Amino acid sequence: MNIDNALSSQIVESLRTGIPPQRGVELYSVGNEKIIEGIKKLHFPGMQNHGIIRFVSGQWGSGKTHFFRLLREVALQNNCLVSNVELEKSSAALNKFQSVFAAIVRMVATPSYYAGNTIQEIAPFGTVISESLSWLSTGVHGSGSEVNYDGYQKAVEKLMSDHGIDIDFKKMVKQYWETFLPEAPDKSITEQTRGEILQWFGGEGSIGVYRKKFGVSKLVSKDNAKIMLQSLAGFVRLSGYNGLLILFDEAEQAYSVMRQSTLREAHNNLLSLINNIETLPGLFMIYATTPDFYSDPKFGIVIYGALSGRIGKPDDNKYPRALDTIWNLDAVQTVLEDYQKAAVKIKNIYRSAFPSSDALLPQDSDVEKRVRELFQQHSHLAGIRFWRLLVSSMIADFDDHLEGEVRSSEILYDDIMERLRNE
Repeated sequence: MNIDNALSSQIVESLRTGIPPQRGVELYSVGNEKIIEGIKKLHFPGMQNHGIIRFVSGQWGSGKTHFFRLLREVALQNNCLVSNVELEKSSAALNKFQSVFAAIVRMVATPSYYAGNTIQEIAPFGTVISESLSWLSTGVHGSGSEVNYDGYQKAVEKLMSDHGIDIDFKKMVKQYWETFLPEAPDKSITEQTRGEILQWFGGEGSIGVYRKKFGVSKLVSKDNAKIMLQSLAGFVRLSGYNGLLILFDEAEQAYSVMRQSTLREAHNNLLSLINNIETLPGLFMIYATTPDFYSDPKFGIVIYGALSGRIGKPDDNKYPRALDTIWNLDAVQTVLEDYQKAAVKIKNIYRSAFPSSDALLPQDSDVEKRVRELFQQHSHLAGIRFWRLLVSSMIADFDDHLEGEVRSSEILYDDIMERLRNE
């Protein structure tokens, strides 16, 4: 397995602390192969024709973050954009859908942006808009380059002829594209203009200012946020991508601190998304939360019959399948052989990060033995998932081999558990 040295180094440093890396999760992931293959086969091809929504259920520490980062990589490989949004009461609460839309735009990333193959802008949506200009004018997803007037005009004609995108949305995209023309103002003015346009997509600013400078008639608001989401989906497909994967991660107990009226509004917005998702081609939404979301008698969807009836509840005895409405990660049983397989993959990543370590690292059979010994020591009552312990322990063990002072499995286990408990 050939792995980029820079990427492997980033993975090793993340795993050293027991945290899933931002990139490269698929290089060592195990246990989710079946559902991921189902998603690739059944959902990514279909999302171009209709929208899709699925739910992920799992206790804290069940691997939702790991699963989301794996999904993100798969989506980007399937020519989709990805936006990872944490739903929080103070910033992106589902009862205020305009704030959710702003968060979606703020966190969206293209395959080239994620891979680091393009100039990293402060607001990634700027990369989306500039890549769309390149695609519509040249058929290639370039970014940040100056465009001639003929190419610009070609892109504008395609944009304006798409009746599935809101007119003000199109006007602001067009204004952003103008900053790439040869006769655009100097860099400081250009950057200011781009920033103002991106703020409009986030619902910021004064309508008077935007009306005068850009010719739009509205801001992104509660009343039009869902229309803007539909426009975003259309714009993504127009720009040469298969669609947009939105990963909603509910902040811990976000619903439990809402007032009843606010909670009902959030539930209504979620129900509206479910009821209208098929009319939103290009959107694939995945909503991750804990089991309380479904069953809590005070704030769970069980108190709202219409929503509960549409979603259902997690099945504790069923391995999640791609076509299920709810993917219950608590039902995924990871066995010793899975952990051993992952540890060997991590060793290969470590070897890529430190090429000179090859002769010093343990054999695969010794890695598997080490994992078995750690697994036998670990109790399900320990409070720390074995997966987190495993990845930190393996990196520490490989470090020990490089230093020539290898700890026993008992000492290694105790050292890593103490460190993780104190974090």
